[in-house]
Amino acid sequence: MNTPVIEFNRLKKNLKKDLSSQKEVRIALLADTASQMLTQAIKGYGIEQHVHYNIFEADYNQIERQVFDPASELYAFAPQFVLIFRSSEKLVKEFYKKDVPAKEAFASHIAAHTAQLYETITERTGAKVIFSNYTEINDGVFGNYASKVKSSFVYQVKKLNLLLMDLSQSYKNFFLNDIASLIQQTGYHFSFDVKPYINAEMVYSIDFLPYVAKNTYDIIAAISGSFKKCVILDLDNTTWGGIIGDDGLEGIQVGSLGLGKAFTELQLWVKELRKRGVIVAVCSKNTDEIAREPFIQHPEMVLRLDDIAVFVANWETKVDNIRHIQSILNIGFDAMVFLDDNSFEREMVKQGIPDITVPELPEDPSEYLLYLRQLNLFETASFTEEDGARTQQYQEEAMRTTLQKSFTSENDFLESLDMECEVKAFDAFTIPRIAQLSQRSNQFNLRTVRYTDAEVTATSASEAHHTLSFSLRDKYGDYGLIAYVILHEQEAGTLFIDSWVMSCRVLKRGMERFTLERILAVAKEKGFNRVTGEYIPTKKNGLVREHYASLGFSDGGNNLWHIDTGSPLTEQPIFITVK
Repeated sequence: MNTPVIEFNRLKKNLKKDLSSQKEVRIALLADTASQMLTQAIKGYGIEQHVHYNIFEADYNQIERQVFDPASELYAFAPQFVLIFRSSEKLVKEFYKKDVPAKEAFASHIAAHTAQLYETITERTGAKVIFSNYTEINDGVFGNYASKVKSSFVYQVKKLNLLLMDLSQSYKNFFLNDIASLIQQTGYHFSFDVKPYINAEMVYSIDFLPYVAKNTYDIIAAISGSFKKCVILDLDNTTWGGIIGDDGLEGIQVGSLGLGKAFTELQLWVKELRKRGVIVAVCSKNTDEIAREPFIQHPEMVLRLDDIAVFVANWETKVDNIRHIQSILNIGFDAMVFLDDNSFEREMVKQGIPDITVPELPEDPSEYLLYLRQLNLFETASFTEEDGARTQQYQEEAMRTTLQKSFTSENDFLESLDMECEVKAFDAFTIPRIAQLSQRSNQFNLRTVRYTDAEVTATSASEAHHTLSFSLRDKYGDYGLIAYVILHEQEAGTLFIDSWVMSCRVLKRGMERFTLERILAVAKEKGFNRVTGEYIPTKKNGLVREHYASLGFSDGGNNLWHIDTGSPLTEQPIFITVK
């Protein structure tokens, strides 16, 4: 069962559309085989997702010249992303020319060359490099015995793909486009058409090009901060087989036998997503007590209540309940995926919340997991150990939301939380989380500047920059690192707010004003008379459009805002103490 994607002809027709209103992303595409139709597919898929991919396509088989020539068209184009596609069809020809010792060292040689390509690109540009791995062709020379022969192509191409994975872990701006897995899912004969290859050096079939385009889009979107953060589960016939209210605890299908195995394996997959940092929520038309019972008492349930960040089971509409879940999580609907076996409920949610992703689950539950894996809904560009604690943080937020409803005064509620904030300059412990926050944050991100670990490290070491990180906790638990500020010294006594990023989980807690006071304290300490901020509007950060105005900054025009360090701030109680 192949993943349903848009046909190539539709992607090609998209190229006729007006792109003036769409966000532009500059991409350089380098390939060792014909890439014109691949370029069309990637650009057309971007348009489908309302993104304008401005693509520089290098001449055929010019990867090395473009990369190693400092005066090449690649560097004149100044791309944000460099896509490199190298084919196994070309690789095997190069391999066959080697003697046995060279064949045994072949994978290591190609990996070292790839590292050289990456290092040269990143030395000369700030671009992210996305490298396609290799189709694991079995050339049939040794048959199944190839695994025992280091000089076989089968052994070397598999080793090479593993070495490329190691490279991606060593280099922060090196990302793999996993073409090998994509071909494994769809089938080699689906991805490769011998006639276009023989006649035109085109290694991907017309039908396979949209799959490559989608994979490429997923990676670029994740790096740019657009990805799914939450999966919302229906329960009956989605998380388990049967209807808990009718069939009872013993009657639902879950476990290692029959159709129950399909639901158990789906739960195992969801639990792994939760461990990776994806938020898991429940939205079910059910009586709350009955809906919770399997999570507590069924011995073969994999998911437990501790895995669920927000649990909503009642007889309200799922549209209303998903809106309630979103109000607690404080993330965009476009970052949420809703899984439901019922086509009517899926359509209602899609109509009521257009931005949410609602997969069309197969009618047969045994196909759920295969279908969802192939959709690749949860692409990411970062991972830290702290991600695993996200579920507990949102469970704590749900408790805060419940508590807030019992207070008539907002100030009384905030005071009751006993909030304490640790403020410090960036250090080795906070830098990975800060880089991740820069990649993930879209709503409370005033300039939407993305940073890698290396860039954050360089900024924190710069004498022209001053950094602040903010970690918050209250009586319910630890929010972790929830905000950071990067300040850049400018001429004429001005300190510029290069970045001010905050997790939406702490909105309306007083952190905005608390952070401003810390910024002004740094400015005064360093002898600056003025602090300047900038708001660059995007599709997703309208939340902070009035941020600087609300804090007392004056409008300087051209999206710039100013505040003098000696200006008196408006009286406003802050219920956050400094740790």
